[in-house]
Amino acid sequence: MTLAASPSPLLSGAERRPIRELPDELISQIAAGEVVERPASVVRELVDNALDAGATQITVRLQAGGVRLISVEDNGCGILRSELPSALKRHATSKIASLSDLESVHTMGFRGEALAAICSIAEVSLLTRVETAEESHGWLLDGRSGELEAAARTPGTTVEVRELFFATPARRKFLKTDATELAHCIEAVRRHALARPEVGFAIWHEGKLVAQWRAIPASAPGGPMAALRQRLSDVLGADFVEQAVAVDWPLDVGRPEEDGFPQRLRVWGFAGVPDAARSRNDWQFAYVNGRFVRDKVITHAARSAYEDVLHGQRQPVYALFIGIDPTRVDVNVHPTKIEVRFRDSREVHHGVRKAVETALAAPRAGAAASPGTEQSTTTPPGVSPAGMGGATPNRLPSSWGEAQNTLPLQRYTPPDEVGNRVNDLGALWGMGSAGASTGSVRTVVSPGGPADSVRAKSLENRDTGSADAFPPAHSSNPVRAEPVEALAQAQARDSSPNNLPPGDWPLGRAIAQLQGVYILAENAQGLVVVDMHAAHERIVYERLKQQMDEEQLASQPLLIPATFAATPQEVATAEDQGVALAILGLEVVPFSPRTLAVRAVPTTLSAGDPVELARSVLAELAQHDASTVVQRARNELLATMACHGAVRANRRLTLDEMNALLRQMETTQRSDQCNHGRPTWRQVSMKELDGLFLRGR
Repeated sequence: MTLAASPSPLLSGAERRPIRELPDELISQIAAGEVVERPASVVRELVDNALDAGATQITVRLQAGGVRLISVEDNGCGILRSELPSALKRHATSKIASLSDLESVHTMGFRGEALAAICSIAEVSLLTRVETAEESHGWLLDGRSGELEAAARTPGTTVEVRELFFATPARRKFLKTDATELAHCIEAVRRHALARPEVGFAIWHEGKLVAQWRAIPASAPGGPMAALRQRLSDVLGADFVEQAVAVDWPLDVGRPEEDGFPQRLRVWGFAGVPDAARSRNDWQFAYVNGRFVRDKVITHAARSAYEDVLHGQRQPVYALFIGIDPTRVDVNVHPTKIEVRFRDSREVHHGVRKAVETALAAPRAGAAASPGTEQSTTTPPGVSPAGMGGATPNRLPSSWGEAQNTLPLQRYTPPDEVGNRVNDLGALWGMGSAGASTGSVRTVVSPGGPADSVRAKSLENRDTGSADAFPPAHSSNPVRAEPVEALAQAQARDSSPNNLPPGDWPLGRAIAQLQGVYILAENAQGLVVVDMHAAHERIVYERLKQQMDEEQLASQPLLIPATFAATPQEVATAEDQGVALAILGLEVVPFSPRTLAVRAVPTTLSAGDPVELARSVLAELAQHDASTVVQRARNELLATMACHGAVRANRRLTLDEMNALLRQMETTQRSDQCNHGRPTWRQVSMKELDGLFLRGR
């Protein structure tokens, strides 16, 4: 038996429904469906209001995961009695008054619809008091009746929301257990707490304190950056800070606006070291002008900065704060205000990526701790604190206005003393293959050049202790093989690294080689174990990248342009992003309304598939307004070259060669991970060694 579908009255024409205006309460309930998804949404909106009121202490009280009661108390400025009747009305706000205010929002809230929407689906009361001589008491406003009555309260505001979704019972069916809803509420407050160290937060559930973060004044020792570090430690745990490096990047975006002044972008915060990566992306916090956001441009930029150092599909951890002119970012995109739109997302992408890359680039081998462990405060010889991955700026901007003139730029500078010593020891590029019986090795010269840049060099006297060392990763000269006599000359001029006290170098003094694979070194903390192939691979790779970056990305025209059927979006992107494509060495032009032609590709990638390359670049440009496809492909090629050029396992090194490698690691960017994201060295402390032998027990 089949059931015939009954025709819709609107489709059959049997009934015509008139157009009518919706009642205000229904309008508010519809708006509440966008603004209030669960109790955590209410908590977020009320905490936003408390922060906009200048509160320094916010207390959240919950019952039944926030379904039965949500109470947010603050010590902010309060609301005047004359303004209370409008406080719970739709589109009533103190945050904006004109279009210019909307285009340069400085506050967390601005729509003026959250309280009205909450009132339509729950029972709301508001208790507030302004600290003035005229009012010695507060006022209690009932959200349903609008009645006002005097009530005792200290200056500030308390908003109580009871029986959430009582007016829309169907919405309650979509809520999870009380424990789950409580977890979401805590997460909402935690996101605010990370961005506001100067504000104290407390969360109570069923009369029990479940989370508390005390206010940390900006005037506390160490300044605002120290306060941020402490708040991150309090909220995310001490391990996060111990396994993170400070991010500090002022960037001139360099485009003058109408007032003639260049706009500026500031990025600061902390980025987790590669060893701190997680299997999920739940520890990725990004803030724009103090507002927590989920933005694909920021996420893509941060992830791109970790490309060379993350292993597999691990997710980086970070807490990044972006200060940008409010007129250059639109926060009026979504009712939850968690999405933003940048006027120039390409510059934001570049700034965030450069900020994180710079922070991660400084070698943590320059600190006397293993990757993923707390860094030592001891500065190695010739290394300035600004060159250390754990360096922290003295000033943390709390707003866009402060960010314009604070956070001095700190760039990594390789230590001259270390660089000169390694230069003296010679510059050998790759120390041979394990299977090469003749001892010949390939030395890569000028990675941007033609194929004859790879040549062989005979390594003589390999068993007599006379050998070459490793090139400095930051040298601007082409890679070349130095005479083996350079080592003897260096040793005659300076004391041999073998005779240095172990504490003089962060990675210590080489003492042995294990199974032709690992270098064992002694430093002030104990034992250092280095994977020599992985370490040398990173050194070679960084040198290749640097030389490639110093050369202009050459473009090679195709003898016969490669054409392919394109989607309308790909055609539009190719037309709009012609300049960006040219910078990447690509020339992609419309051949017909539905066909694109690739006329030129980067010289280094000329052997690849031009159509696949063009499609990948166009896809990223369309989604993120920036593309790293060419750079990724180039880096994959350089990584292969570095892997083949690095010293192989089972190659016996002299102590001088081992020490030269250790010194080079201390001055090479990202030397803590190989090109595939695996660690290159580990520290075994004396305490750990003593524990193995039960010493002191």
